[in-house]
Amino acid sequence: MKLYIKSLETYFILICSFITVCASAQQDPEYTQYMYNTMAVNPAYAGSTGTIEAALLYRSQWVGMPGAPETQSFSVHSPLRNEKLGVGLSVVNDKIGPSNELYLDGNFSYSIPLGYEQRLAFGVKAGTRMLNIDWSKGRYYDDDDVLLNQNINNQMKLAVGAGVYYYTEKWYVGFSIPSFIQNDYYDDVRESIDYDRMHYYLMGGYVFDLNPNLKFKPAFLVKAVSGAPITADISANFMIQEKFVIGGAYRTDDSIAILAGFQISPSFFLGYSFDYTVSELNKYNDGSHEFILRYQFVQKQSKIKSPRFF
Repeated sequence: MKLYIKSLETYFILICSFITVCASAQQDPEYTQYMYNTMAVNPAYAGSTGTIEAALLYRSQWVGMPGAPETQSFSVHSPLRNEKLGVGLSVVNDKIGPSNELYLDGNFSYSIPLGYEQRLAFGVKAGTRMLNIDWSKGRYYDDDDVLLNQNINNQMKLAVGAGVYYYTEKWYVGFSIPSFIQNDYYDDVRESIDYDRMHYYLMGGYVFDLNPNLKFKPAFLVKAVSGAPITADISANFMIQEKFVIGGAYRTDDSIAILAGFQISPSFFLGYSFDYTVSELNKYNDGSHEFILRYQFVQKQSKIKSPRFF
């Protein structure tokens, strides 16, 4: 009997903790290495590096917890011959519990030169979301529940978003709304379908040249969702000899993280981050892992002198 009560207490704490974390977080996929995957957050970033750039990312969140989020993403973008225009494509596969959601977006930007190496870019994105849910993989599946026997297969939804991005050689700031359209999404807390809410993102960063071999970049990403507390990702990275990156990050009321990266070649960068949960959920998972491989086509002359850092 005591063991049974103890199990109920543990389960209750787990559910309450999970509800707290999910209620304060965004419904869209989240990234610790957002500074290397900017177009996933803001379409106005498309083409801003002055060259072709592609990124492949994998994130496994809350390792060891059944049904925990898992995300894979691919993005590619480039300026056009008219350097004021940029285009990009992003694909995201996001899994949580019995649900699987595929994001496919086209991104377009138009930038206005405001001075020497200063630009203001406006961006739009449009695409689709494809939702699949197999209720038999859920925590509360019941053969006799009619609702949980009606799987969702390839439900298509329209998404349209916009953003603005101002950047110079040393710093940047951006604001974006990834989608203006409310669609169905899977609520893992209630294990049901709900309507998502608009997400608002504010981001920025600055690169300090501490000496010829050392750069320092603090950055932030603030996320606001209607009906939930504002959350913020705050990070600080050091780049050593244009080769190695080391730093740390903090996500409010959620986790702390270490970040590391290596410039394999002038074109390829490999990054890794590990998140340690600081909420009650740390008792039930072994942290979160995130890997990113980024490619940049190297030009003899680049409009941005330090594209590797943002």
